[in-house]
Amino acid sequence: MMYFQVFFALSVLSLTGILVLMIFTSLYEKRKNAALKALLLIPVFLLSLFLLRLPQSLNWVLITIDCVILLVSAYVFAPRFLFKQQAEELPQGNIDERTIMFSRNELKPDTERYKKYYQEFPKHKDNDDRFRMLPGLLSTKSTFYHPLAYRAAEATFQIVDSLHQHVDGKQNEHVTPVSADQFGEFIETWAKKEGVASIGYTKTKDYHWYSVGGRGERYGQAIEQKHQYAIAFTVEMDHEMVMSAPKSSIIMESASQYLRAGIIASQMAQFIRNNGFEARAHIDGNYQVVAPLVARDANLGEIGRMGLLMTPELGPRNRVGVITTNMPLPVSDRKFDDSFEDFCSKCLKCAVNCPATAISKEDKILINNVNRWQINSDKCFKYWYSAGTDCGRCMSTCPYSHPSNLMHNLVRWSIRNFPNFRYWAVKMDDFFYGRISSSAKLPKWMLLN
Repeated sequence: MMYFQVFFALSVLSLTGILVLMIFTSLYEKRKNAALKALLLIPVFLLSLFLLRLPQSLNWVLITIDCVILLVSAYVFAPRFLFKQQAEELPQGNIDERTIMFSRNELKPDTERYKKYYQEFPKHKDNDDRFRMLPGLLSTKSTFYHPLAYRAAEATFQIVDSLHQHVDGKQNEHVTPVSADQFGEFIETWAKKEGVASIGYTKTKDYHWYSVGGRGERYGQAIEQKHQYAIAFTVEMDHEMVMSAPKSSIIMESASQYLRAGIIASQMAQFIRNNGFEARAHIDGNYQVVAPLVARDANLGEIGRMGLLMTPELGPRNRVGVITTNMPLPVSDRKFDDSFEDFCSKCLKCAVNCPATAISKEDKILINNVNRWQINSDKCFKYWYSAGTDCGRCMSTCPYSHPSNLMHNLVRWSIRNFPNFRYWAVKMDDFFYGRISSSAKLPKWMLLN
């Protein structure tokens, strides 16, 4: 009987320890409601220790509870190798960059380019004319106008634009005689010293590339798939700035991380060219590739319900940079992780909290012969034009976006490794943080009198 008592006591104390960790984590993250809920649960668990004082005639109660704990634990924490992994469905074909909302946004009414585009894609015109009537990104008339934050974001995006002249160039005539593994190790270590969160290498695929350029001088030009290899990396978006989304902090943070990714990608591309190989950086406003797909195939993460790259460490709270090159790199085989898609199928918090209702709450559907989720980019962009920011609510509400610390890293690790735990992870996140949540206040330093 003693063994049953010890097992029960250890189970209760373990759960209490997790709640204590939750309290300190939540207080550090300034989430008082979550800390209070954890605090109120502790007495409930500790009171259950009085079951240890039951008379011997009621020992069966403790034995039954222990058996239930064992069975529930075995079910919830059944390891993933016991489950059949979903098959990966790869994208097909290429995207015409002219058709994405960022490119259509740059079309100027009454210009020849504007007229030709809507002659070729007439179904886009009515929707696009409607979003052009809205205030616009960083507009003084938008919902979340903040004079300092908007000007800061504007300044940062201007610097990003100035990097476009550095994305490509002529390589050195002399090739540095170093192996692919040595190049890879050097680049990875250097990139992480520069602030990269994760980095990987892949061979480029046909579906990585846009078919036709859609922005700036590349507009209407066929994209040449001239590089065999790609480097993909992520940079972290600050949790506090993201949690205020869709307020002005989110577009400030997006701009800052696009700049950081742009500098690192341009720097790396120039380094590769200096070593005698072709290289092109792909940065905000000047992509020839679909960056999240390249990053996914470089094993940095998977594409979530909201259409963003979700990494094991940061979820969707990241920005992606890419360099394509003909320099040999130590490419690893693709390792599909179905835990992200399975979790997204159970979670839906991004869809529930999307102010534009642009994220599907349904199962994946067949699009271009591939089962996948697809956001309504027209709805999404129209909300941006009303809000004045790039929203980011999907990013801020995703359970994977919590800060990197012991508590949240433990949950993320469990989500990946225990399929049955995923459902309960969603329920726990809903309980502590709310199924439908409000955006946080702006950081104190951004508040204006």
